[in-house]
Amino acid sequence: MKLKQLSMTMAALCVAASATAADPKLAIVYDAGGKFDKSFNQSAFEGAERFKKETNVSFLEAQASSDTQAEQMLRSFARKKLDLIAAIGFSQTQAVQKVAKEFPNVHFVLIDSIATGPNVSSVLFKEEEGSYLVGVAAAMASKSAKVGFIGGMDIPLIRTFACGYAQGAKATNPKIENLSNMVGTTSSAWNNPAKGGELARAQFDRGVDVVFAVAGGSGMGTLQTAKEKGKLAIGVDSNQNYLHPGTMLTSMVKHVDLAIYDSFMSMKNGSWKAGVTYKGLKEGGVDWVVDKDNRNIVSPAMEKRVNEAKANIISGKVKVIDYRAAGTCPV
Repeated sequence: MKLKQLSMTMAALCVAASATAADPKLAIVYDAGGKFDKSFNQSAFEGAERFKKETNVSFLEAQASSDTQAEQMLRSFARKKLDLIAAIGFSQTQAVQKVAKEFPNVHFVLIDSIATGPNVSSVLFKEEEGSYLVGVAAAMASKSAKVGFIGGMDIPLIRTFACGYAQGAKATNPKIENLSNMVGTTSSAWNNPAKGGELARAQFDRGVDVVFAVAGGSGMGTLQTAKEKGKLAIGVDSNQNYLHPGTMLTSMVKHVDLAIYDSFMSMKNGSWKAGVTYKGLKEGGVDWVVDKDNRNIVSPAMEKRVNEAKANIISGKVKVIDYRAAGTCPV
C-alpha cells in the first residue's frame, strides 16, 4: 500500500512538474510613458497582472525610454528564449520587426502598430470610435459651445483620437468650436505635465469648458488644471474618472489590458496566432465610462445620446472616419 501511495505521489509530482514546464515564459516592454502612467502602459500592466493572478504564471518587464533601448530590451528578452514578448506602443514597431526576424522561435505581440512576420501579432484599436462617443458627451456638457483637445506627441495615432472627438462633437452640435493642441513632436511629449497644464489653461482662457487629454503623463497636468479651473476633463486609455471626481466628465477607455490578457492566455492554451487584429466598439476594444465618480455629471439625456451613437456605430449606421486611413479629418 505504501509503495502504491508513493507511486501515486511521484506521478502527481511529475504531472505538476510537467504543467509548470509547460507554462509560457512571458515579458512586457513598456514605452516611454512609463509603467504607472495611469493610462496606456498601466492598462497593459493590469492585463498582465490579471493573467498572473488567474494562472499563477509570472512575467518579466522592462521600460524603454528610447527606440534604441526598446530594441536592446526586446533582444535581451528574446535571448532568454521566452515564448511571448509584448511590446507596448507604436514606437517599438521597427524594433519588433527587426528582433522578431532574428528570433523566429520567439513570439511577439505589438500594441498600436503593425509589424509583420509569422511570429508577430499586431493589435490595433479603433480609437476614432471611442473618441466619437466622448465627443458627443463633451458637446452636450459644454455650456460655451467650445471644447478642447490636448494631444501628446503629434503623430497620426493621436490625430485619430482628435478627429474622432471632433466628429462626435460636431454631429451633436454643428456650431461647436473645437480647439486642439499637441504637447510636442518627440517622445518627451508624453512626460511633460507642466506643458499639458499650460496648454489646457490657454484653452480655458479662450472659453473651452471641456477638454479631452490624450497625452500620457502630460495629460495628468491637463486633468489637474481642469480641476483647478472648475472645468470638465475627459481621460483616456484607462478609466481615469477616479483621479478628480467632480470634474472628470468621462474617460475614453482603450482595452490594452484585455489585449495583453488575451495574448498571454492564448499563448498559455496554445491558441496564439500571428496577424493583425483591430478592436473597436463592436469588439469591446474601446468604450466610454460611466461610474460612481462621474455619475452626477453624466445626465440621463447625455447617457442616452452617447449610447445611441455607440449602437449606431456598431450597427454601421454611423461611420466614423479614421484619420490614419483618410489622411485628413472631415471636420
